[in-house]
Amino acid sequence: MRVLIVTAGSLGDVTPYTGLGARLRAAGHRVAVAAPAPYADLVTGAGLDFRPIAGDLSAIRAATAGEHRSWTVPGAPGLVDFVRLGGRFVGDLGTGIASAAGADTDVLLLSSTTAPLGYSVAQYHGIPSLGVFLQPTAPTSAFPPIVLGLRSLGGWGNRLAGRLGRRLAHRVYADASRRLRAQLGLPPVGLARLERHAAADGWTVLHGFSPAVLPRPPDWPAGLDVVGYWWPLAHPGWCPPAELVDFLAAGPPPVYVGFGSLADSRDGLHALVAGALRRAGVRGVLQGLCDAGPARAEPQDGDLLAVGDVPHEWLFPRMAALVHHAGSGTTGAGLRAGVPAVPVPILADQPFWAARLVALGVGPAVLPYRRLDETGLAAAIRAAVTEPGLRRRARALGDRLAAEDGAGAVVAAVDRLAR
Repeated sequence: MRVLIVTAGSLGDVTPYTGLGARLRAAGHRVAVAAPAPYADLVTGAGLDFRPIAGDLSAIRAATAGEHRSWTVPGAPGLVDFVRLGGRFVGDLGTGIASAAGADTDVLLLSSTTAPLGYSVAQYHGIPSLGVFLQPTAPTSAFPPIVLGLRSLGGWGNRLAGRLGRRLAHRVYADASRRLRAQLGLPPVGLARLERHAAADGWTVLHGFSPAVLPRPPDWPAGLDVVGYWWPLAHPGWCPPAELVDFLAAGPPPVYVGFGSLADSRDGLHALVAGALRRAGVRGVLQGLCDAGPARAEPQDGDLLAVGDVPHEWLFPRMAALVHHAGSGTTGAGLRAGVPAVPVPILADQPFWAARLVALGVGPAVLPYRRLDETGLAAAIRAAVTEPGLRRRARALGDRLAAEDGAGAVVAAVDRLAR
């Protein structure tokens, strides 16, 4: 099968699909990945074909970082960002997906960010498609819609909020879907009706996170499955920088701190983190908080090391604790390593995964990025490093994840389509 994986968003929305694509390729399929242009090297470095599309959320967020927000929604901090960024994110995404699919694709694998448009492209080409989602998007009584940052509203309230959240998502994608279907010569059909049609046809969505982290909601309809994480492709020839190896050997395991590609620049953030690490009495490895080469020591501070791009599957198991933004991929990598986490969510689905880390007993507290302060961060780091229960539960969960094969479930689903 000629398989096209289509994803858009930030770095964390692309990296898991490199490992998934590699597994599909190993099973005998020809695999290409359509993603925003900045991730071309990441895809081709995994031995997969690359096709550029729009939808680089990191660039969009950077371009709109200075925009004034005059209002907010109590209890739903993610709503403003979702609406503000959504229209710009969708933009020309549909046209790009149609061009990437072309005439040489046998099956489309669509992320949650591309499925609302990719389903019409699959319909136009008359080819099967699967949802390969990193986030749960279907309404359920088990939890509220994850991108809105709501706290649980109880069973009835969660399901109602989920339906409202889906209607909001339809609003974000509606114009792009209408333009795309007109461009393809397809009849005008609203997204809600398209979803009902897909459900009636038994459209399958495989979710790339562990049921040990978020169990499949019992009220989900058939065809929505939770299969386990898809890990980024590990590069066997990669070697850690000598400075990083020496730093790790020079003292006790440090604490990792990194806030991902969607973090706004904050005045004093580096000083805040360095001060919190010192208060907690731990060493630190800092990623993305300042310009750095592969690895370098902080000026006049031998207990801190700034690193560039270091694979999380190598770095995280060597840490005493992790301070991160709780993106789905980073959350999974930390759990896989069996290391406690201090989640510092920024937007989108991050508050949801941050709350899951605390609910699972592998993180001491959620510290929202916009309200981060040195004292609170130091206390949370100290708890993550010293509380034995957090590490015990993190290790147990890591052992469970090691027994799962989420990518294998996707390979089996694609193989079924080939028969």
